[in-house]
Amino acid sequence: MRLSTKGRYAVMAMADLARNGRGDDGRDRAVSLAEIAARQEISLSYLEQLFARLRKGGLVVSVRGPGGGYRLSRAANDTAVAEIVLAVDEPIRATRCSGHASPRGCMVSGERCITHHLWEDLGEEIHRYLSGVSLADVIAKRTSRRPADLGAPDAVGVAA
Repeated sequence: MRLSTKGRYAVMAMADLARNGRGDDGRDRAVSLAEIAARQEISLSYLEQLFARLRKGGLVVSVRGPGGGYRLSRAANDTAVAEIVLAVDEPIRATRCSGHASPRGCMVSGERCITHHLWEDLGEEIHRYLSGVSLADVIAKRTSRRPADLGAPDAVGVAA
């Protein structure tokens, strides 16, 4: 799977920005990367690289001057986790092949491996899941997408 540290850290930083981007008065405020770096224990220079990509991707806006930093470019509930990952990383792929458009596979002969479709489908499921989870969901801990009527599995893994 191609979900790298860049993608994970960008989501952490954006969730921090969403949570801390409002002042006590309820108004939007800019959050400095130094604040995010300290809270999330991420290198400031690494965050600077990530936020340059996030800004280029239109997910954040920079605010200059005293009290400057970054703000979300739109509401947290309108920002999908998949958008964040794609802004800083390659598309989410679970195959080792070069991509969907290329007929060339991962085998030396140029064919696709026997499990290619399995991993390709998994990558699509991951993307679909992350597209359905917003920053607001992350900070409210609403990331489970299991239907409520399934119930808890019993000891042998069958729904009760």
